[in-house]
Formats: sequence, C-alpha cells, structure tokens
Amino acid sequence: MANIEKRTISLPSDQAAFVDSKVKAGDYASASEVIRAGLRALRERDEAVERWLNGEVAASYDAMKADPTRGVSVDAAFASVRDRHAERMKDRK
Repeated sequence: MANIEKRTISLPSDQAAFVDSKVKAGDYASASEVIRAGLRALRERDEAVERWLNGEVAASYDAMKADPTRGVSVDAAFASVRDRHAERMKDRK
C-alpha cells in the first residue's frame, strides 16, 4: 500500500452518519476506507468528465467552428423541446 498520510477532516452530521453506517453495516472496515472509496469514485467521475470534454465536446466544438451552419437557433431548439414534451404528455393521457 502507498504511504499513508494522516488528515483531519470535518463532516456535516449527515455525512458523518453515512460514513458510520457504512462501517457499521460491514461494507467497510473503517471510516478511512469509506473516505478513500469516495475519493476514488470522485477521481473516476472527474476523469470521465475530462474524457467526455476532450472527446465529444471538443469534437462538437471543432465541428461547429468548421461549419457554423450546423447550428440551430435558440428559438428552434426550444420549440423542438416544447414539441417533444407536448407529444410525450399526449402519450401519458
């Protein structure tokens, strides 16, 4: 295991209770393990967002810069959303 560095953290009572419940349920052996798992999940989420930004968003931006005619006006976009919403609401009745 990597070198362990100690930190002191403060948590709101609901988060502290959540950590305690994970340990009490036996999901984790200690509060430190719960926090480490949370930090791993946060890192994975940040990396996923970064991949999405660098992959899909950057590619879409570059495509729009290369051909601005691909764009849709705000009014047209909202009209499309309103139309789809109206259709879905009809299906629910």
